[in-house]
Amino acid sequence: MESLIIGIAGGSGSGKSTFTNRIKEHFGDDVVVLYHDNYYRRQDGIPFEQRVTVNYDHPDSLETELLVEHLKLLKAGKSIECPVYDYSQHNRSDKILHITPSPVILVEGILLLADPRVRELLDIKVYVEADADERILRRISRDVEERGRDLNGIINQYLNTVKPMHYLYVEPTRSKADIVINSGKNDVAFDLFVSKISMELEKRKQG
Repeated sequence: MESLIIGIAGGSGSGKSTFTNRIKEHFGDDVVVLYHDNYYRRQDGIPFEQRVTVNYDHPDSLETELLVEHLKLLKAGKSIECPVYDYSQHNRSDKILHITPSPVILVEGILLLADPRVRELLDIKVYVEADADERILRRISRDVEERGRDLNGIINQYLNTVKPMHYLYVEPTRSKADIVINSGKNDVAFDLFVSKISMELEKRKQG
């Protein structure tokens, strides 16, 4: 059975991970998740102070060509070795994740729908949106608690790159989505989405 590949995009702090995690919890082992963030380019040999200033919200900062290659392999029923990004070091770590194909593959990332090569591999394209104030507050909370960042660094990064890049590259991809939902906690959208995935899986099993 060929995997159902679902892309979940939206601004930083919009609720993408919340929505992704809810789907993963619901379908359990039938779902595997790929994070576009893990495909940030290697920055070996670049001093930490310089890595901090890189524009991580520009499409060029991601090795999307490798993600495309990995999605094609998973679609063909083959396993992949996925890179792992270390947020505290602003660089890829030496770890890798061995990922095997599952009936449902969720791919999540702010710039996921910005690349036509990715879009054509997705069976369902989702955009999660949220108010800008909500997004920055969630980002601050997450980056301090989970990613070992300091508050001033988060604010500087948000004002210098995250906010302008959102309006330049992320927001325009809203129109590329099949489904737009407001927040990852939207129960109606979640229930409808679960029904849609269940129907698609049933079709694939029968086909």
